Amino acid sequence: MSNSLYFKQVEIGPMSNFVYLVGSTETRKVAVIDAAWDIEGILRLAAADGMEITHALVTHTHPDHVGSWLHGAHIEGVEELLGKVKAKVVVHKAEAEFLKSLSPSDIIRSDSGDKINVGGIEIQLIHTPGHTPGSQCFLVGGFSPGQPDRLIAGDTLFIGSCGRVDLPGSSAEEMYHSLTQKLMQLSDDTILFPGHNYAAEMTSTIGAQKKSNPYLQFHSLNAFLAAMGYA
Repeated sequence: MSNSLYFKQVEIGPMSNFVYLVGSTETRKVAVIDAAWDIEGILRLAAADGMEITHALVTHTHPDHVGSWLHGAHIEGVEELLGKVKAKVVVHKAEAEFLKSLSPSDIIRSDSGDKINVGGIEIQLIHTPGHTPGSQCFLVGGFSPGQPDRLIAGDTLFIGSCGRVDLPGSSAEEMYHSLTQKLMQLSDDTILFPGHNYAAEMTSTIGAQKKSNPYLQFHSLNAFLAAMGYA
């Protein structure tokens, strides 16, 4: 299955969210990552390519990534998705409690290091707390010789910045460890796919971010905390 990877990045919603479709062109099975804002549009995109959504992977449970209410307005999300397709929702166990509208049988409570098989495509889960307690990133391996891995980073690592750590459940200390001990340990050629379109480009690499991202230039926790205003 060396050439079977199906991968799409699409910007949806007024907060410039990126939604991803990852699966196999051979089995036609696909996972949607951070399904929100326009569920019908996501379903049309998958259907146009002949893909069946079998999983909904969640980087974290903020409403702009999974739906529900934000500032008094309703956002479509995984609940509406499951009303239209039969899929398993993969959410880190630290945040599964926030998806109260879903049946427990619809949820896979994940942990760091778990691997999810989507139609023959293996996706590795990396727990990266900091922005939220259950934030997780998804690592998709390269599927042909010389092809780099792809990291879907949610709101943990952006191009040129990192996720906020001043929200309920956030932790600047955990963010520092997630960035330095987990994401920065990946290969430099790993392609970064963030959770929002906040930069001039839609993708980067881990190597490029090590050199240019100001939040990755601190060589101690204390220096990082001071820069974040927590010294």
